[in-house]
Amino acid sequence: MKEKKISIGGLVLNYKMAGSGPALLILHGWGGSSDSWIKVQENLAKENLTVIVPDFPGFGESLTPPNPWGTVEYADFILKFINELKLDNFFLLGHSFGGRIAIKLFDFCPEKIKKLILCNSAGLKPKPSLKDKTIFLVAKIGNAIFTPGPLARLRDGARNMFYIFLRHRDYVKANGTMKETLKKVLGDDFLENLNSIKCPTLIIWGENDKLIPVEYSFLFKEKIENSQLKIFPRTGHSPHLEKPKKLSQAILDFLF
Repeated sequence: MKEKKISIGGLVLNYKMAGSGPALLILHGWGGSSDSWIKVQENLAKENLTVIVPDFPGFGESLTPPNPWGTVEYADFILKFINELKLDNFFLLGHSFGGRIAIKLFDFCPEKIKKLILCNSAGLKPKPSLKDKTIFLVAKIGNAIFTPGPLARLRDGARNMFYIFLRHRDYVKANGTMKETLKKVLGDDFLENLNSIKCPTLIIWGENDKLIPVEYSFLFKEKIENSQLKIFPRTGHSPHLEKPKKLSQAILDFLF
């Protein structure tokens, strides 16, 4: 396995490459990096695949963008990376946040993507429940309370507590530019984009995913015409960490 760096538009991107044969590009999830996919990458690289796993800008060993990015900026950057490596007719896998980017990337270069794998993918914006609406109302009231005078300095801490309660712990962990980036990407909803995906698509989901519940997998399956769904029992949000061997085999069965 080789670890390399490449400068794209002045931003240094770190990536790992292993194996030989047809190319598979893997896009990791929020808070992850190429390191989290090493086991799967090693498994697949033994099976006639060139497996490429970049660290998204702001993650792993890649530099942070100069300003907050949204999904479009990330997808555009990855497209430039694809062009630099002269990838064509390749396989694409996106996990969680990486799935969100993969969906948008397909809009940019559908002719380049031979097959698509979405693993516990983000990209759909849930309709707010009564609980969400209540918390949002309380948050607005809290913001008004903490704004005046000396209470203003307590506002960020209070907001973080709300995000923890809402299970958006990634927001609390993020700093500066990446915190604003997360706010931007969470606002996207690519439900309508799914209808435009025409290449063979495999949807993989952990049955016990608490971050993006398995119910979303059925919506992906319904909206993507040429798709199949594989649900992993007793598995959460990260099959690549929980069951790397099983995930690797499912990928190989689908690609070949």
